[in-house]
Amino acid sequence: APGILVSMTSFTRIVIVLSMVRQGIGVTQLPPNRIIVALALFLTAFTMSPVFSKVYDDAVVPWESGQLDERSALDAAAKPLKEFMLAHTREQDLMMFIELAGEARPSTADEVSIVSLVPAFIMSELKTAFQMGALLFLPFLVIELVVGSILMSMGMMMLPPTTVSLPLKILVFVAVDGWSLVVGTLARSIA
Repeated sequence: APGILVSMTSFTRIVIVLSMVRQGIGVTQLPPNRIIVALALFLTAFTMSPVFSKVYDDAVVPWESGQLDERSALDAAAKPLKEFMLAHTREQDLMMFIELAGEARPSTADEVSIVSLVPAFIMSELKTAFQMGALLFLPFLVIELVVGSILMSMGMMMLPPTTVSLPLKILVFVAVDGWSLVVGTLARSIA
């Protein structure tokens, strides 16, 4: 279950972006890793709830009532997850893993094997997370550069720029309601 949660859901994207925001602010220990992971887990549950509901309705309920055997229930459960992953996987990543596996090019989405889809999905999520993280990192970098330039022009070379820029970055992040913007953007990028 933990492997499925990490590899077949939006968890990877969420936890990387949240970690990069924390790194961009410059406070490497706040919020703590536990808080970042907890927020990522709950945001994953929130963004994946339509998929989880479909899995429950299409696989768990029929299996519990005896309408499906275990193999059929697993196939029914995999279908919504597969649809989600296909929707969020870059074609070039998928084709790379299909070629590496030596599989024939699929003509329909149903023909894509889960063995090729999962690593392609993870690669796509990593790329998306780093793109989002880089865009979120830029404003913090600009603040660092401006503060460093001002301190240098004032002749304050002995004062580390992070001493002045850290409170400024935190104030700007709080002023624009940064956590809400980041979480909202993440949720919209997955939905």
